[in-house]
Amino acid sequence: MVRPKKHLGQHFLHDRKIAGKIVDSLQVPAGSDRYVLEIGPGTGVLTAFLVERFPGRLHLVEIDPESVDHLHKVFPSLGHHIIQGDFLQLDLDILFNEPFVIIGNFPYNISSQIFFHILDHRNSIEQVVCMLQKEVADRLSAQHGSKVYGILSVLLQAYYDVEALFKVSPGAFKPPPKVMSAVIRLRRNKRRELPCDELLFRTIVKQSFQKRRKTLRNALKHLNLPGSVSTLGLMDKRPEQLSVDDYIFLTQQIGNREAVR
Repeated sequence: MVRPKKHLGQHFLHDRKIAGKIVDSLQVPAGSDRYVLEIGPGTGVLTAFLVERFPGRLHLVEIDPESVDHLHKVFPSLGHHIIQGDFLQLDLDILFNEPFVIIGNFPYNISSQIFFHILDHRNSIEQVVCMLQKEVADRLSAQHGSKVYGILSVLLQAYYDVEALFKVSPGAFKPPPKVMSAVIRLRRNKRRELPCDELLFRTIVKQSFQKRRKTLRNALKHLNLPGSVSTLGLMDKRPEQLSVDDYIFLTQQIGNREAVR
């Protein structure tokens, strides 16, 4: 039996009904030729459903050697499709040379880092279905105007449609976490690229929310912004009041990256 390791943030899902519901949330037809990557399979509760639906197309990435040994024993047919390693260090462009989807029970302690890695490969990752801490799920799916709307809300929603699907109670895990969990789905939207400098867009969003209690005028005042930007009505709003489209417009007005050195 695989021992859950606190330093890896492991809470193994044992409720098969919930596992089946998570896999059903992945909007990819069974038998599809789309590759599927499961992050952090642990003891393989989700894997048992996935391996039947996506034979030959399923890959796993797991950082825990003990879990990897267990997965090889339970799913010998997966062979080299079981990758021992850190998803954050995984070169996804080498692993897949075509679009793919991601599913998993994300470790709560690195979920934000996982999403930033997903963003870096957004044009390859068509869909993500994942379980994570409900507080984080609420933040990612929040709309502008919400108190929990933040950096990842904006960055993810710029490229993905984010849906909160359902909650999962602590009792579905061993050991049970101290928080509620939730499942969300991300589906790539029609924006293949933003109509602005994408690196500048990310910079502006991050800088804005670093001082989220202040207006944008104050949050961004240390940047060398073009004079025309200071007269924009958006600058009198707080960061959470701006939609994705507002941030795109603001980035367009600020111009190229030279303006914020």
